[in-house]
Amino acid sequence: MDVEILSRIQFAFTVAFHFLFPPLTIGLGLNLVVMSALWLKTRNPLYHNMARFWTRIFGLIFAIGVATGIVMEFEFGTNWATYSRFVGDVFGSPLAIEGIYAFFLESGFLAILLFGWDKVGPKTHFFATCMVSLGAHFSAIWILVANSWMQTPAGFHLAKKVKVTPDGVEHPYSAQLEPGTFELKEVALPDGYILQTEDLDSIRAVITDFWEMVFNPSSMDRLAHTIIACWITGTFLVISISAYYLLKRRHIPFAKASMKIGLTIGTIAVLLQLWSADSTARGVSENQPVKLAAIEGLAESTTEAPLGIVGMVTWDKDEEGTIIGINEHSIKVKGLLSILVSGDFLNPVEASKTEVKGLNQLPPDEFLLARYPGATPEELKKIRPEYWPNVPVVFQTYHIMIACGMALIGISLLGCFMWMTGKLWQLDWKLTRWFLVILVFSVFLPQIANQAGWFTAEMGRQPWVVYEHLKTSQGLSEAVRAGQVLFSLILFAAIYFLLFLVFIFTLNNKIQHGPSDDITGKNLPERWRAIMMKGGRQTES
Repeated sequence: MDVEILSRIQFAFTVAFHFLFPPLTIGLGLNLVVMSALWLKTRNPLYHNMARFWTRIFGLIFAIGVATGIVMEFEFGTNWATYSRFVGDVFGSPLAIEGIYAFFLESGFLAILLFGWDKVGPKTHFFATCMVSLGAHFSAIWILVANSWMQTPAGFHLAKKVKVTPDGVEHPYSAQLEPGTFELKEVALPDGYILQTEDLDSIRAVITDFWEMVFNPSSMDRLAHTIIACWITGTFLVISISAYYLLKRRHIPFAKASMKIGLTIGTIAVLLQLWSADSTARGVSENQPVKLAAIEGLAESTTEAPLGIVGMVTWDKDEEGTIIGINEHSIKVKGLLSILVSGDFLNPVEASKTEVKGLNQLPPDEFLLARYPGATPEELKKIRPEYWPNVPVVFQTYHIMIACGMALIGISLLGCFMWMTGKLWQLDWKLTRWFLVILVFSVFLPQIANQAGWFTAEMGRQPWVVYEHLKTSQGLSEAVRAGQVLFSLILFAAIYFLLFLVFIFTLNNKIQHGPSDDITGKNLPERWRAIMMKGGRQTES
């Protein structure tokens, strides 16, 4: 494999492993805020024990997340130096804000959250919990702003470095001139300038409007979609462990209370995700039509475009093995994709007349002719597949994400129904026990959906690392070699495997140890006790 493929595999591996943990901390942070608020409101020691237990789980996940996130910062410099130079002016501000205002906020109050139980009052501790949760959300905001800019760049122009001699003549940056006979100057390039390979050492993206960069066309949709996904991920960890305790008939009051909080937050989140997914998909249809056609396996532009439910897509190749199109085999609902793209659900007949562009017409001829002037229609047809993502893969990852999301909606609604009817607590009933087993393993569904969604978003953008400006192949470091990347990839795989084993072992120990079963408040610090507890009148009932 060449250095580009290996570098992409390495970055995908390290990011995918890291991405197991931040969604858990964001989701658990929200749950901790709710649990701590319930303790402040009711002074029921059960909620205090609950908050302490889930805080220990949060601390473990946070530590692993931080350790695995540092690696990516170095990969930008080692493997993707050209890309880093190109986006440096744009990424500098959001990533600096993330580090200074988000990570410092989160980590600064983390010590109080983890170790302040016996040292500060409940209100101060609740404030620290809120700040840690807020910091986790802020981190996600600025990371997603930077990533969304790669998907839908805005608020910038391209600037080229040139060498200017005293007589005012501009020379290329690569021109060999005597030292001291020129000065470096950056010149803004016109809109629509097409980056050439020879420009890579002299052209970069420069911010012209910070807020336009922040609120780029996809950032708010992607932010909402990802944050809600994080809420779901952390909440289903709470649901899973609570279901485990119910199955084992351990810590029953704790498990019931945690389950109720988890099902409440989880059900709200999965229903919100329906709205977010619709808005996000419609944004993709407007800003990245190639990605939409790829994830739906749509070959030809058409009205009454069908929505694929399940199936597969394969490449259509000529005798020489060159990609000339796609073959799609799936169960489809006619017209539903057109209706979803239009957003007009009240007039489905009219909405179904909305045209959705297919891969055979994307990218459009105008886009390709700007890059290949004078190309004939037949030549454009051969060139076009070079600007498609890996359609068979993104079709599957997208539909895996959708399948997991629909399963989570069904599980959440069924869980709420069983809770409301009291059947969720009938632990001797066989159907209840089977459903609790499903809840235990449901913790994997959000993680699978997160990974599948991330692969869909990133692979669906290919061959671009900055959409329609910088190709992934152009963002590589010139000095790195395939053997070096392969060696480091093997080392990362070994280290991350051991790190994952440590995480699972430690998490299992915490789960097996469980929460404190003290529901009388006897073990609470004096300042945390309600007046009735201080007077010795608290009972277990």
